[in-house]
Amino acid sequence: MRVENDILIPELARLLNEEKEVRFTPSGVSMRPFIEGDKDSVVLAPMRRLPRRGDILLARVTASAGRRTYVLHRLIRIEGDTYILQGDGNLMGEEQCKREEIIGQVIRIESPKGRRKPITRGIIWHALFPVRKWLLKIYRHSILRWCY
Repeated sequence: MRVENDILIPELARLLNEEKEVRFTPSGVSMRPFIEGDKDSVVLAPMRRLPRRGDILLARVTASAGRRTYVLHRLIRIEGDTYILQGDGNLMGEEQCKREEIIGQVIRIESPKGRRKPITRGIIWHALFPVRKWLLKIYRHSILRWCY
């Protein structure tokens, strides 16, 4: 069952504020190859420490035209009190948020078969930015077909 973000995210935030962990299945392809949307599930936990580069965060960000939206993306850098996020599968575009706009942190990723997937810090993946376009193409046309 698909639930709209405007309903789902506030409920996730409420549960995280109660110090509970929550599981959900994100949609979209922006976190490929580490999270496959509409297939893999993630477990979020409340932020118990300051976010670090490489963490996968659920945050409220300002998108194009000033519209507020939610993303589940990786923290790629910190500039003062601003956190810069980008999806692993995104070749362009970054989002910004403040600490208070971070809702939770991914602590576990699971495949549809229940197999835990490693949570990488994404540092090497981010450094491969110039060739990610080709790596993602290989992933989509070969590995994705074998694994799902």
